[in-house]
Amino acid sequence: MSETVLVTGATGRLGRAVVPKLAEAGYEVRGMSRAARSGGGATWVVADLTTGQGLAEALEGVGAVVHLASAPYKGRYTERVEVEGTRRLCAAAREAGVGHLLYTSIIGADRVPWGYFGTKVRTEEVVRAGGVPWSIVRAAQFHGFVDQALGLVARAGLLIVDPGVMAQPVDVRDVAERLVRRVREGPGGRTEDFGGPEILSMEEAARQWLAARRVRRPVVRVRLPGRLGAAFRGGHLTTRATPAGVITWERYLQEHP
Repeated sequence: MSETVLVTGATGRLGRAVVPKLAEAGYEVRGMSRAARSGGGATWVVADLTTGQGLAEALEGVGAVVHLASAPYKGRYTERVEVEGTRRLCAAAREAGVGHLLYTSIIGADRVPWGYFGTKVRTEEVVRAGGVPWSIVRAAQFHGFVDQALGLVARAGLLIVDPGVMAQPVDVRDVAERLVRRVREGPGGRTEDFGGPEILSMEEAARQWLAARRVRRPVVRVRLPGRLGAAFRGGHLTTRATPAGVITWERYLQEHP
């Protein structure tokens, strides 16, 4: 019998890429959601991290958990899902005898003074202390997120960029493949970074986006102020770690017109 892997956040941007890749790799995939679902290459279970309801049943017979559930920028609810919910998940996974809890965080979470990044760091600490063999993968910003952010900014009629800010956007398909490999390798008890195949300045990424989207907007250079701007310019959104993804920002833009 193949190992059963529970995926929290299975309906999210990354979850929708991870579930089929786990299934292709031969795992029995159990997708967790707060509402009943079907299809997508998974057996679905209903559970809620904010209350703990359904967690014991969701974890029954599970060998590994890929913990992707998140709720960014939702105030107190973010804390309930990510920090408190992860604490509940770890306790239930420990009780169920789960052999590996794999958590996804963000590159630079411990070096960039951004509120949500701090939430990810606190959640990492919960995972390390949770009593379940663990691994943490800090991923770079997803291509889809960068695409969405630039689209929102462009609505103002221009694109404001700090040319000193460097980023290493990564495709969710590459991240999904890395997570499947981490499941196969087992718990490492360490935190690793995973970025895209290239490091781009904020300005380079914006100009490629404008060209691909055939949108005309003036690009205005502005130096981001304060500690946050300094952290972004310090390269804390990038990594030299290998392996890295293979899908470039340009390729993503071509494949998602």
